[in-house]
Amino acid sequence: MIQMWNDQSAPSLDDFAHLAEAAFAALPAVFRQAAGEVVIRVDDFADEDTLADLEIEDPFELTGLYSGVHIGERDAMGPAAEPSRIFLYRRPILDEWCERGDVGLAEIITHVLIHEIGHHLGLDDDQIHAIEDEDD
Repeated sequence: MIQMWNDQSAPSLDDFAHLAEAAFAALPAVFRQAAGEVVIRVDDFADEDTLADLEIEDPFELTGLYSGVHIGERDAMGPAAEPSRIFLYRRPILDEWCERGDVGLAEIITHVLIHEIGHHLGLDDDQIHAIEDEDD
């Protein structure tokens, strides 16, 4: 029997938040501790200012973003930094999930979350990709 999917809807922002919380909870304890008090936020898309700052024209190109001062640049004696935040963008993640079709939604959310935690820890994209390549 073919499932018609007529009674299904896309996961909501709250659903994504729960998936992100579960993904974070499933990370090794040492990784969660290193992430510290980072705030995880789920939005449909990055806002216009963020996209403009990153010179991104298509909002579907940005699945996640780290905002804050990474751990290596913090000054313990200086003024309190803005809270470190990780943004997960629901619509671009859903789009990637549909396009790929070879991994589960939770796996993509976990991947984006880990990538952004890497930025929180001070790693750049090249370093994060090198680590990911070692795991493959």
